[in-house]
This record gives sequence, structure tokens and C-alpha cells, in this order.
Amino acid sequence: MNAPLQPNIGFPAYFRHREVAGKVVLTNFEGNHIILEQHEFRAFVEGTVERGSELWTRLDEKNFLRETYRVHEAASALRERKHFLDQGPILHMLVVTLRCNETCIYCHASRANMDQVETDMSKETAEKAVDIILSSTNPFVTIEFQGGEPLVNFEVVKHVVEYALKKNADIGKRLEFTMVSNMALMTEEKLDFLLEHKVQLCTSIDGPEKLHNSQRKLNTLDAFQKARYWIHRINERYGEMGLDKTLYHVEALLTLTKASLAQHKEIIDTYVALGCKTIFLRPVDPFGFAERTRLKIEYPRSEYLEFYRRAVDYILELNAQGVEILERYAAIFLTKILQGTDPNFLDLRSPAGPGIGALAYNYDGNIYTCDEGRMLAAMGDDALHLGHVGESRYRDLMGHETVRAVTVASNLDGQPDCEQCAYNPFCGTVPAHNLKTQGTIYGHMPDNNICMVHKGIQDYLFEKLGENDPDTLRAFERWTTIRPREHFVHDE
Repeated sequence: MNAPLQPNIGFPAYFRHREVAGKVVLTNFEGNHIILEQHEFRAFVEGTVERGSELWTRLDEKNFLRETYRVHEAASALRERKHFLDQGPILHMLVVTLRCNETCIYCHASRANMDQVETDMSKETAEKAVDIILSSTNPFVTIEFQGGEPLVNFEVVKHVVEYALKKNADIGKRLEFTMVSNMALMTEEKLDFLLEHKVQLCTSIDGPEKLHNSQRKLNTLDAFQKARYWIHRINERYGEMGLDKTLYHVEALLTLTKASLAQHKEIIDTYVALGCKTIFLRPVDPFGFAERTRLKIEYPRSEYLEFYRRAVDYILELNAQGVEILERYAAIFLTKILQGTDPNFLDLRSPAGPGIGALAYNYDGNIYTCDEGRMLAAMGDDALHLGHVGESRYRDLMGHETVRAVTVASNLDGQPDCEQCAYNPFCGTVPAHNLKTQGTIYGHMPDNNICMVHKGIQDYLFEKLGENDPDTLRAFERWTTIRPREHFVHDE
């Protein structure tokens, strides 16, 4: 048995560490990382690394040595990682209706039947929401249409786009519109409007036809077929517009249920066949209908992590064969790990995005810190409610005690178990999920599902980085390459 380590407090600068696959991952406060062999880690902690040696140089380059610690360099790196903190909400989610023509077994949105027109957002409510959105201090604003199924209330979608563009002509923000749709109610006429006004389109695909149709039920039993048709049709239209089809294409969202876990190859092959360049291997969330059907769809997160490893291994095999597809969780983490910047995915940052990075506007005008906040409200918990579009001003929302509370709760530097975790610089927590599953927006990280997933994914990524395989490293580098899709931005 090895003797206990005797740290030389005068040698290492501040660091966090975690053992992964027999090696040790070190990170520091500003988010640099280095992977050491066990004997190297021991020499580092004991302060016996020979000055000028290869290991000394590696540690010095990453700012892990106390005597050469470069404070201004660390401050600059930390400022880059936290660039989002001085901007204000970028993402504004408009729930234009709760009505939906599909019935998904895990529906998080607590969808309404097609005859429940009282769950449609009115044009008046929509205008008031846009007025608040364009008051954001962020110079770049994204309006995302959600539901239900937003195509059910397409007249309000059109009105929001036209109203926002007209109002923004005097304000001058960079403005972007996105829509998450099951595509089943798409028509050429609707598509003409969406493409003309540069609305970015995203859909949901849960895997191959049989799996998708069993989880996302349409009364005509062809949910997958309709989504596939419109994915191909929209991609075709992008080509006709002269856009680069490697960059401009429909992406899809995936929700993994218990039935998904044995089909990693089939799911990924389906995405590749549809022309998707990204797959987001998201576990099921505990909101809406998912709570009622959890015995059928839920699974231990340890099984999810086994699935994740198999799936990303397969994606890397496809990459080595020249197939272009990446996993979104990995790309987000790797951008932070390898590039030293934060891509501002709101659930994977510290502090998290609710309130200070995003706001959700329900069909009735009620405003929440996030989409999960309004889902909790539909389940009877109004804790993340902030106000109403007819009464609240932007300043009221940003200064709301609930926004302050979720910001403090999601600051990992103040979270027990997170503040000393090696993955602190790259991670994030989800206050709404913590509240739903553990009764507090802070959560309890040692038995928190989100924490388990995030740690497990990063363990896998650092294991791969530690293997130093050239094909894997080249793939990871490609996954962190950000190519802005400027066509979708209305820039005044």
C-alpha cells in the first residue's frame, strides 16, 4: 500500500483532482486541466518535481505551480469562461399553445387536447412578451417557439415574428427565431413563411421508426414518417436557397426512455440517415406526463451512462469512417475543456441560465425562470414564477428574489460537493430539476441524477483524452469547432 501523500503546500498552486481510469485529472480555478500518471501526481503533491523537467514544464504551462503562478493570465481565462454573466437573458421561450396533435409518453409540457383553444396565446399577450424580450440587456436575443405544438397556433407565431422584426428595427438587437416542432402540421405555405423570415427549425426524433412511433403517438400512426418527410424537404429547400447544406440542416432532439437503451446503434444510424450532424443523448426529465409513466420509461442513471459510453464509442467509429456526426453533451463539455470558453448552454454553466440567461413566457402571459419552471407550475408548484407580461417590467424580473435565489443556488463555487470537484470549471446544475427531485433548488449532489450524469460523461471524456488516440483527439477537436449560422440572424 502506498504511503499517505504529504503535500508540500509551497509547490502546487490551487488545484482540484479526480482519479479517472487509473490516472489523475487535475483542474485549477481558471479551468486549465492536465492528466497525470499516478507517480507524476504523487511527485506534484509532494513537491518533488525536478525544476525544468518535462513534467515541471507541463505543469507550469497550465499554471499549476505556485512559484510561477500567473494571476493576470488566470483572471483573463476566468473572465472568458464567465463571459455570459454581464449580458442578460439571451433565450426567450414563448409557449404559444399547449395544444398538441401528438401524445408523447414522456411529455414534459403537460400538453392539452386539440379542442382546448383556451390554451392558445393571444396576439395581445404575445406582443407584451416581445416588448419585455426586446428590453433585455443582451444585444443578441433568441425567441424560441414552443408548445404543445407551435404550428397549432401558427397565426400567433407569424404575428410574433412580424411584430418583433418591426419593433426591433428601432432597437437594433441581433435577433434570432427558432421553432421546436413535431412537423406533422407543416405545410408548404407555412414553410415558405418560416424560411422567408429565417426561422430556424428543429424537431424531435427518438430513433428508428418503430421506437419513435411507439413513444410519440399520432392518431394517423405516422409521426416518424411525417417528421422524416419534412426534414428532407426543409434540407432540400436550404439547398435551393444556396445555403451550405453541411451547415444548414434540420437538427433533432432525442429523449431516451428505457426502451431506447438497447438501441444505441439503431438510434444513431437513424440520425445519420436523416442528415442530422448532431445527436443529443438526453435522459428523460421528471416533468409533466413523465412522472405518471416513469415506471415504464425511467431507468437508473448508471444504465444511462453505460448506454452513453457505447453510443459515443460508436459515434467515434463512424467519425473515423468519415461520417459527420457528434454528440452534443460531449461537444459542450469539450469546448470548455479544450477551448477554454463556455458555449453558453444554459443548463451546463455556473451560475445556470434560469432568469439571468433565459425566461419562459407561458401561453397565459405568466413568466418563469425557465421552461422547467412553467412545467413545475403545471404540476402545482409555482416556486419559479416571476410575474406576468401585463404587469412586470424587465427590471422587475431581473431583480426578482427568485432569480437571485436560483443564481446563488446554481453557483458551483458555493455548492457543497461541487466546490472541490475537479469538474467544477466545466459543469452546471439545474435548479428546477433539483427542486422537483430533491425538494430544494440547491439539490444534494452526492445522490443527484444530474450530477451523476455530468460526472459520468466527463469521466468518459477524460478517459478518452488520457488514451491520447489520434483519431479520437481529431474528432474531439472537430466537435469543438463552432461555425456560426449567420443566415438565421436578423442583424440590424
